Amino acid sequence: MDANKQHPLIALTIAYVKEQLEGAEAGHDWWHIHRVHTLACKLGEIEGADMLVVQLSALLHDIADAKFHGGDEEVGPARAAIYLAGTDLEPARQQHVVDIVRYLSFKGGFNEGKFYSLEYAVVRDADRLDAMGAIGIARTFHYGGFKNRPLYDPDIPPVQYANKEAYKGSAAPTLNHFYEKLLLLKDGMLTESGKRLAEGRHAVLQAYVDQFLAEWHGEA
Repeated sequence: MDANKQHPLIALTIAYVKEQLEGAEAGHDWWHIHRVHTLACKLGEIEGADMLVVQLSALLHDIADAKFHGGDEEVGPARAAIYLAGTDLEPARQQHVVDIVRYLSFKGGFNEGKFYSLEYAVVRDADRLDAMGAIGIARTFHYGGFKNRPLYDPDIPPVQYANKEAYKGSAAPTLNHFYEKLLLLKDGMLTESGKRLAEGRHAVLQAYVDQFLAEWHGEA
């Protein structure tokens, strides 16, 4: 599907997002958006979702990630709302996109159940799929390097966070993130098409962790 030809607003939004994310950290840059948009289009077509809402939400979902804005979770939804207010998109669809942007992020699992629509499910699954598999591994270690975190420390075990603030404030070694988020994503997929894709990507994550630990301990 050539998504860019579906609606003129898509091409305009792509240009806007590229401009806004110029110079962004590589795990959350335009190419992350591009991959999520591509996956969301694939899942949305299969699931029968409103493709305009799906595409706009996928394109705008990380327009201002809280991690890069002092932890403020309202910057992204607010920026998406301002952008959409300058378009001719119907108000109900504008609000739908803003709601998806607001509730999409993992946040340690503490955003679960706060909002639901088929379009939300599609974009959330697409975003989480990009945190899995080979790309997910690359993104995780790139962000860990960006934050100057150790690769792994056997003396700092993974934890189950008590609340969203504790999850957001973690500075744990990068490998812990596999246990605290990435390996949990498969079982949280919302769409049947997302669940199918997650199986293979989850297997890649698990095989990588097993190999990493074997090499760390000189067993492989």
